Amino acid sequence: MLSRRAFVATAAAAPFAAAAAPSALPIRKAVLISMLPKSMSYAERFKLAKDVGFAAVECQTITDPAEVEEIKKASDAAGVPIHSVMNMAHWKYPLSSADPEEVAQSRKGMETSLHNAHLWGAETVLLVPAVVNPKTSYKDAWTRSTAEIKRMIPMAEKLKVIIAVEEVWNKFLLSPLEFASYVDQFQSPWVRAYFDVGNVVISGYPQDWIRTLNKRIVKLHLKDFKFQNRKAEFVPLREGEIDWKEVHDALAEIGYHGTATVELPAGDEAYLRDVSHRVDLILQGA
Repeated sequence: MLSRRAFVATAAAAPFAAAAAPSALPIRKAVLISMLPKSMSYAERFKLAKDVGFAAVECQTITDPAEVEEIKKASDAAGVPIHSVMNMAHWKYPLSSADPEEVAQSRKGMETSLHNAHLWGAETVLLVPAVVNPKTSYKDAWTRSTAEIKRMIPMAEKLKVIIAVEEVWNKFLLSPLEFASYVDQFQSPWVRAYFDVGNVVISGYPQDWIRTLNKRIVKLHLKDFKFQNRKAEFVPLREGEIDWKEVHDALAEIGYHGTATVELPAGDEAYLRDVSHRVDLILQGA
C-alpha cells in the first residue's frame, strides 16, 4: 500500500502527466481496396477490413455496373463505408496533356469516378491533377489542369462529391504554399486537398505541409519513407524518416477530424492487423 506522502505526491503529479500525454486523434482509419487479398470476394474483403480494425475503405474507379453494385452490397453488408474513390485515369491520361483525346479520356475517368462515389456514398474522389514531363511544362500543367477541374466542379456539386487533389511524384505542386494556392484558386468547397504524408518526405516535412494546408485538407494518405543505400523507398509505417509525433501534433493543431487511409502493398490478415495496429500508434501519438 502507498504511504500517505507517496499517495499525495502521485495524485499531485497525475494532472501534469495527463496533460503531457498525447491524446488519440479523432480520425477514422481506412484501408485501400487494393491492400485486401484479390483472391477474396468483395464481401470477404470488406469483412476482413472490418475484422482487422479498419472503419472504412477507399475504392478505385469501376466501369462495370455489375461490379459497382457488388461492391456497394459488400460495403453495406459489412457495415464498412466507402469513404473515397481513387480515380484511375489520371496517370495514363493526364488532364494536363496537350492531346485532346487524352484529356477527353481523363475527363471520362473522373466522371465515372464521381458517379461511383455518389452511388457508394463516398465523400471524395482523389485526383492527381497534372503531370509535368518533357512534353508538358509546369505552366501548361497548371493552366490546363485548372481549366479542366473548373469544368468538373458543377458535376461534383450536383453529385455532392468533393474533388480531392493529391500531391504525388509528378513534378507538380512541389511545396505546401503552392499546393495551397492551387486549391484556393478554385474558390470552391468542392475542390480540396488530399494530403499524402509520405509523398513529401523526399523534399520536405509532412508537419509543415499539414500546418500550411490546414483546413484545405479533406483526406489523408498514410505511408512511410526513407533513403536507403542512396535509394528513395517506401517502408512499413513507423520505420521510416517521418516524425509521426510531429505529424500527430500538427493534425491536432489544425483540428483534422477526417479519414486517414493506409496506402501500402497488399497482404494477408496477419499483415493487415499489423498495419492497423501501427496506424493506431500513429493516431495515439505514440
